[in-house]
Amino acid sequence: MKGELNIIIESAPEGGFWAFSPEVPGANGQGETIEETKQNLREAILLILEDQMQDFSRGLSKEAMRDKIVIG
Repeated sequence: MKGELNIIIESAPEGGFWAFSPEVPGANGQGETIEETKQNLREAILLILEDQMQDFSRGLSKEAMRDKIVIG
């Protein structure tokens, strides 16, 4: 899955950084550097989206079609 999301990065009071994405509630990341923080946020977002997809898939009928769209 590829896409772009907005993220907010701030300095953490204890040092390092923390970040979140307004488009993915509950996803956040922390790290000592901005790049480490962004990577941790990427991983959190992927885990949340994969979990949501599994939840949605449980209720689908066998006849349900899967496809993709591109937004942008």
